Amino acid sequence: EIAGLNVERIINEPTAASLAYGLDDESDQVVAVYDLGGGTFDVSILELGDGVFEVNATYGDTHLGGDNFDKRLIDHIADDFQQDTGIDLREDPMALQRLKEAAEDAKIELSSAKSTTINLPFITATDEGPQHLNMDINRATFENLIGDLVDKTVPQMEKALDDAGHSKSDVDEVILVGGSTRVPLVQETVEDFFGRSANKSVNPDEVVALGAAIQGGVLSGDVDDVLLLDVTPLNLGIETLGGVMTTLIEENTTIPTKEGEVFSTAADNQTSVEVHVLQGDREMAKDNRTLGRFHLDGIPPAPRGTPQIEVTFDINADGILNVSAEDKDTGKEQSIRVEANSGLTDEEIEKMKEEAEKHAEEDERRKERADTINEANSMSYSVEQGLDEYGDQLPDDKRADLEDALETLNDELETASADEEITTLEDALEDLNEAWSAAGQEIRDAQQQQAQQGAGPAGAGPAGAGAGPAGGPAGAGAAGAEAGPAGGASSGNGTTASDDEDVQDADYEVVDEGDEE
Repeated sequence: EIAGLNVERIINEPTAASLAYGLDDESDQVVAVYDLGGGTFDVSILELGDGVFEVNATYGDTHLGGDNFDKRLIDHIADDFQQDTGIDLREDPMALQRLKEAAEDAKIELSSAKSTTINLPFITATDEGPQHLNMDINRATFENLIGDLVDKTVPQMEKALDDAGHSKSDVDEVILVGGSTRVPLVQETVEDFFGRSANKSVNPDEVVALGAAIQGGVLSGDVDDVLLLDVTPLNLGIETLGGVMTTLIEENTTIPTKEGEVFSTAADNQTSVEVHVLQGDREMAKDNRTLGRFHLDGIPPAPRGTPQIEVTFDINADGILNVSAEDKDTGKEQSIRVEANSGLTDEEIEKMKEEAEKHAEEDERRKERADTINEANSMSYSVEQGLDEYGDQLPDDKRADLEDALETLNDELETASADEEITTLEDALEDLNEAWSAAGQEIRDAQQQQAQQGAGPAGAGPAGAGAGPAGGPAGAGAAGAEAGPAGGASSGNGTTASDDEDVQDADYEVVDEGDEE
């Protein structure tokens, strides 16, 4: 995007490589993609069939590649030169740069030739005059230098096969990707491991780009017989107040991907929160699949809604999900790792989708009721805070009306459930809103009159109703802001939940950071 390109889709490298090789093959097969580039290595096991490509497992080493081969060759040449002349070329930046270029050229030549000559005239100088480097390197010497590095890829291949649930004999095709796979020793190691010849029909430097071009054809409609499964099959999210599932990553999102959202506490002085990680397309948490739970402890005591807790979902190219929760004030963090696919079969995923579609209307009604309950909790909390701060400024009859409406709402909240109709709660919430609005007007009128009489600056107005609009992700309202100089009502604190809520199991609520300002 910085370069002015429109990013339509991100495709992982093994899938792209398989596309380049398997576009016209409709047969079911297992493919191993061995990718050894300049600085990283990975091996992926994929299943192909009927134009469908699915990555089953990926393992690798982010610090292994052709650069490591170059360094071994550089050190060998430099050590030999130092033994002859007493000069370490690695201490001279200019000489080292020339040596690096020569070593890379030699590595490339040794992929097709049995030996090569490194000739670097005037590589350095001494009191006796200029020094020249001239050395013959054969393939056997080079392979001896890098043999242990190539051997490090073997356990990764074993892990990938094991994780994918396949044996070596199951692999129908071995694909080589990356320039470093041109090294004969690498090819021999891979072929010996899998017991079959590797497919080298496509330029290993270009195979990923070619596969990406094919994917571009899929997106543009020019190619229609390929389907990629490197997407999230179901919604991913966490449980929030009222038993609602708040989605952070939606189904069919292309991976890798990363999403985060800021939540807060649901009770005063809450020092711990539980993160309940869910997978599924239902509105309520209990109807979805639990992927894991963990606690974030050590949150400094503060009024509900004050702490800022950022929850982040990060899925890598293998479909492995990492969920973290961080208290933005203290920097304390906890996380959990969920393996790819989480053990769900295609049939189970399809069944969960069908259940979500079947119960869509019912789930939506339950979510709306849960949001209303959250809204009522938030309203109750805001009014209680307002009465404590401004109650003495209200006429007795207005205060009595407000307290009666608050008591009625709290009574309804004790029995309210998202699984049942809550008409009486909705009526009580409306009555409390009306009483609170009337009380707020009384307080503002009194403060304006006091200011006009020169009795000092106007005080802050009462906190506004903290309820967010029904249907919000966690039923949360906007964070509270201080009232203006005339004592106008503020946007209330959007926290929810009763004060006696269990701290360990307390839920989150969403905080709109922009509204806080």
